[in-house]
Amino acid sequence: MNAKLSVNINKIATIRNSRGGNTPNLVKIALDCERYGAQGITVHPRPDERHIRYKDVHDLSPLLSTEFNIEGNPKEQKFMDLVLAVKPAQVTLVPDGTGQLTSDHGWDTVTHKEYLKDTIAVFKAAGIRTSIFVDADVKMITGAKETGTDRIELYTESYAKEYSQNKEAAIQPFIAAAKAANELKLGINAGHDLSLENLKYFAQQIPGLLEVSIGHALISDALYFGLENTIQLYLRALKVN
Repeated sequence: MNAKLSVNINKIATIRNSRGGNTPNLVKIALDCERYGAQGITVHPRPDERHIRYKDVHDLSPLLSTEFNIEGNPKEQKFMDLVLAVKPAQVTLVPDGTGQLTSDHGWDTVTHKEYLKDTIAVFKAAGIRTSIFVDADVKMITGAKETGTDRIELYTESYAKEYSQNKEAAIQPFIAAAKAANELKLGINAGHDLSLENLKYFAQQIPGLLEVSIGHALISDALYFGLENTIQLYLRALKVN
C-alpha cells in the first residue's frame, strides 16, 4: 500500500495573511487539494496565528472529506481545546516553543513520557488518533510506544539535508527507526522538508510508511507546475509498487 499524502496548507494561510482579506481562499484551496487527489489536509495553528488561524480550523472541519490532521503543541491549552472541539481524524503532537519559526526537533519521549501519556489519553478518549513528532532515534521510538500513541511522525529534516550528499547514509537512521516502530506496532508518518527530489527514495526505503505531511516544498512547486499537477507528481512519487 502506498503512503497517503496529506497537504499542509500553512503556506497558503501565510500568503493570505500577508495582505489581509481572504485571497487566496484557504478553504477553497483545501477542498481543491482533495479534489486533485490529496488524501488528507494538515494544519499547524500556532499561538500567534501567523498562518493558520483557529477560526480556519473550525471552518475547514465540517467541509473536508479526507483525513484532517491538526498539528501543534498540547502544552497550549487553546490548542487542546481546539482539537477536542473539532475532533479531527488525527492530532500530531509537536514540541514547538512559542514563536518558533518551524518545527526543528522531536519529543524526548523518555523525559516527557508521563506528560505525553496523560495528554494522549485525553485525545484517545475523544476518539482522536494520536501521532507524536520524533527524531529518527530508536530510543525515542521505544519511548513513544510507552506513551500509548497510535503513530509516530518521523522528523525528516536531517534526511532531506543530507540526501544530495549521500542518500544511502541519510536514510539509515530512518530505516532503523521504522523497523523499531513496526516491531512495536506503531504506525509511521513522516514530514519536514520532504520534496519531489527526495520523497520517492524515502517512500521506497521506509517499511510500513503510512502517511507523509508536506507543505512548504509542495506549495513552492505549485508555483511552477500548478497545484493539481503538483499533487499528482507527489502522489506518483509515493507509488512504491
